[in-house]
Amino acid sequence: MEIKFNDFFREELTIHAIQAAMEDGKVTSKELVMYYLHRIAKYDQDGPKINSILEINPDAIFIAEALDYERITRGVRGPLHGIPVFLKDSIETNDSMHTSAGTLALENHSSSQDAFLVKKLRNAGAVILGKANMTELANGMSSTMWAGYSSRGGQVLNPYGDANLFVGGSSSGSAVAVAANFTVLSVGTETDASILSPAITNAVVGIKPTVGLISRTGIIPFTYSQDTAGPMARTVTDASILLGALVGVDELDAATHKCEGRVQQDYSSFLDSMGLKGAKIGVFQNGSKAFYESEEYNAELFEDAIQTLNEEGALVIEDIEIPSFHREWKRTVLLSELKHSLENYLVKLPSQLPVHSISELIQFNKSTADRALKYGQNKLEEIVGLPNTLRNPDYLNAKLDDLYFSQTGIDFALKKYDLDAILFPSYIGSTIFAKAGYPSIALPAGYKDSGRPFGITFAGAAFSEGILIKLGYAFEQATKHRKSPKLI
Repeated sequence: MEIKFNDFFREELTIHAIQAAMEDGKVTSKELVMYYLHRIAKYDQDGPKINSILEINPDAIFIAEALDYERITRGVRGPLHGIPVFLKDSIETNDSMHTSAGTLALENHSSSQDAFLVKKLRNAGAVILGKANMTELANGMSSTMWAGYSSRGGQVLNPYGDANLFVGGSSSGSAVAVAANFTVLSVGTETDASILSPAITNAVVGIKPTVGLISRTGIIPFTYSQDTAGPMARTVTDASILLGALVGVDELDAATHKCEGRVQQDYSSFLDSMGLKGAKIGVFQNGSKAFYESEEYNAELFEDAIQTLNEEGALVIEDIEIPSFHREWKRTVLLSELKHSLENYLVKLPSQLPVHSISELIQFNKSTADRALKYGQNKLEEIVGLPNTLRNPDYLNAKLDDLYFSQTGIDFALKKYDLDAILFPSYIGSTIFAKAGYPSIALPAGYKDSGRPFGITFAGAAFSEGILIKLGYAFEQATKHRKSPKLI
């Protein structure tokens, strides 16, 4: 006998619709959690076995029940009251779940603290439904590892195609859980394209905010310079609501201190269906030949997106130039900071865990090679011998080059053309904006003949999230591109 849910429960539920139904007594948070657990059991862990979910919070139903009672007795905390959220497996929670970044070595790691952003979510009344699968160590393991694969969790599949369709990463499970309607919201993290890439390839909205807008405390790191968490949702409205709950100054994260007075508590105030009218948008059309010949690009769909901007009243400047876009960015900063930050994270882990350094992690993986080394670990082996002081002149010069050439290049283009934002096909602007620490928003922009989703990215200056949300929302409302995947 199959569980029966009332008629309210359907795919593509939004925060506003859920809150209205809860206020009217039509549904409860407990029923909502049960509905998503049912879909996860049916489609993620059985049936097509999408495999986006790594762990379920065993207390999720209890938490939802408590929030339902609080709604009746004390009122609602805000728009996230009783709303389920999945977290990427690199985000720590002080509960019965583990935080492993997809590694076998940390599969028994139970954190003694909530990440700063998790505390904010709990205070906002969100239900942490579980942990999402991810590319192992945020793609810090192997240069041949498929996006969305982890030794602990296996391969995440793209719900829009067969097992060979690119799923994007490293926040693969976070994007797919939202795309396949296993949750309302999820949180991913990005160093370079790790939110934007899976958002675009799974037809969801992903916001990669200005570095420092959201605290990194309690997140397994990759770099100091570029890491950030960010919201993923099916609509710009829901993504903006989640963003507002995640931002804030954290005394333990120096990157957030520059945000004092710049943080918006309600990014939904930027939602404007006429937001493209009069906006000045530069279109970047100077990518590499390899990109335009790849599956990441579709000329017809990108031209449709540009036409939408024109029809909605935007002032579109085509074929803009961004100085230093094609600069050959060195990997020195990524490698040096991965070594330093990961070593610092591992050394502080509880004594009962099997690894406390990158060397020990490499040896652990070798001892469980049949499970841990399907794709090898050449990236870990590449960094293990690097210095652990961040004083190396090559690193320091590369860090300064990254910041200078990325920020001045972007700032020059924005000023030269007097732009509100820059439009990119897919996520080809991710690297230069990641180096600069500047924000981007990824949006669905149609589907190729094969069924593979295509998307666009709006990107802008530091702390321009409000503008990007405004533009993204207007584009979304004008096009309504998103479609649910057909799960069988």
